[in-house]
Amino acid sequence: MTAIGSDAGDPLRARSPVMGQRRRLALRGVRGHVAKGRDFTREAIRDWGWPSNQTSEDALLVVSELLTNASLHAGGCDELVLTYGTALRIEVLDGETELPAPRVTPRGTPGGHGLAIVQRLSDRWGADAHASGKVVWAEIEGSRLTTGGPTPVRARPGPNGPTVQ
Repeated sequence: MTAIGSDAGDPLRARSPVMGQRRRLALRGVRGHVAKGRDFTREAIRDWGWPSNQTSEDALLVVSELLTNASLHAGGCDELVLTYGTALRIEVLDGETELPAPRVTPRGTPGGHGLAIVQRLSDRWGADAHASGKVVWAEIEGSRLTTGGPTPVRARPGPNGPTVQ
């Protein structure tokens, strides 16, 4: 007879999660969806073996911003999808087909900074329209989640060429 369990070196717990693993959280009509989305993401990050560090906290902030934007600008969010791979992919689906565009908001003005935060904290982000809405997504490299590595520095266009943000 073979022992099973964490004390017995259970092979299901001892090995790494399968790459490409996906988790979905339905959020249509859910109250407190931002907090639920953060808790769901925190649990997935932990289950997938990424430690709690500044980069995992950044991932939670990205989730909050994407879910909040869907609520404020797209009539609510339908679903949060997380995918484990070489990167953590965060997707928020909503029922609005208009793609988001970052706004230029004067410093010190509240609101309007959500996509700038997503852009700053993620390695890649974008949005794709489909027949019944859109998905806004962001990716954070797994190596950054593992090490808590720094946020990428991005060049952005300025009046005299690229400047560093």
